[in-house]
Amino acid sequence: MTENTNNNIQLFEDQAIRTAWDEEQEEWYFSIVDVVAVLTESENPRRYWSDLKRKMKKEEGAIQLYENIVQLKMKSSDGKFYKTDVATTEQLLRIIQSIPSPKAEPFKLWLAQVGRERIEETIDPELTIDRALETYLRKGYGPEWINQRLQSIQVRRELTEEWKERGVKQGKEFAILTDEITRAWSGMSTRQYKNLKGLKKENLRDNMTTLELVLNMLAEATTTEISKTVKPSTFSENQNVARTGGTIAGNTRREIEEQTGKPVITSQNALQLNQVVIDMIENTAAKVSDGNSGVKG
Repeated sequence: MTENTNNNIQLFEDQAIRTAWDEEQEEWYFSIVDVVAVLTESENPRRYWSDLKRKMKKEEGAIQLYENIVQLKMKSSDGKFYKTDVATTEQLLRIIQSIPSPKAEPFKLWLAQVGRERIEETIDPELTIDRALETYLRKGYGPEWINQRLQSIQVRRELTEEWKERGVKQGKEFAILTDEITRAWSGMSTRQYKNLKGLKKENLRDNMTTLELVLNMLAEATTTEISKTVKPSTFSENQNVARTGGTIAGNTRREIEEQTGKPVITSQNALQLNQVVIDMIENTAAKVSDGNSGVKG
C-alpha cells in the first residue's frame, strides 16, 4: 500500500465511516472500528474489534486476512490523527461475515455504491464536481465561494495532468512544486500559509477567501500554460516553471494590495468564513422579522 492516500468521510445511514482512497492502488480503505460501530451498535467498538481480531488470529480461514490488515493515520474525534486498522472492500466483506448484524446486507450494498461512485467519477470527472458542490453546500459555504472553489478543482486537475505528462511523480514531487507555486504568489510556503490560518491536516484551498482562491487559480493555470509551451523535461525545469507561474500571480497580488491598501492573504479559515455567511443570514432574517413585527394587522 502506498502513502498517497486521500482521507475522506463516507456516510452509511447518517453514520460516519472514515475512508481513504489510494490513487496508485485504486483502492478504498475503510476504518474497521467505524464499520464495527455501525454494524454492532456496540458501546465499545474498539473492544469488539480487538476481540474479533483475536478470534480471527486463531481461525485457519481468517489467519491470512488478519496478517494483511494494515494501518493508516485517520482523524479522530479529538481532531488529531492516529493509526487506525483499515481494510479494503474485499477484506471488509470477509470481516462482516463474522459480525452478526441485520445491517450486514444493506452495508454490503453501500460498499458497492461507494466503489461504483469512484469508478463513475474516474470515467466522468464532472460527477466529482457535482458531489463536491453538494458537500460544500451542506457545509454552509456561499454560492460565490463555491463557484470559485469548483473552478479551482478543475484548474488543479489540469495542472496535475500536465505534471504527469512531464514525468513529475505524484506525492513528494507534486508537493514540492505546489510549494514553489504557493511561495511565489503568496510569499509563504504551504506550511506557513496553513499555520497562519491555524490549520493542521485541513485542505488549504477549503480555507481560502474568494480572492485567495482566484489568485491561487491564476498561479496554477499560468503554470500549466507555461509548462505546455516550455515543455520542461527535468524536475528542476518544472520547478522553474512553477516559480514563474506563481510569481505572475504574486505580482497581481501586490498590485491589488497597493490599490486597496490591505493584504490579500488573510488568517481567516473556513470556520470563520462560514460564520460570516451565517451572521449575514441571521442579520437579514432579524431585519425581516423586525419589519414584519411593525406591520399592523
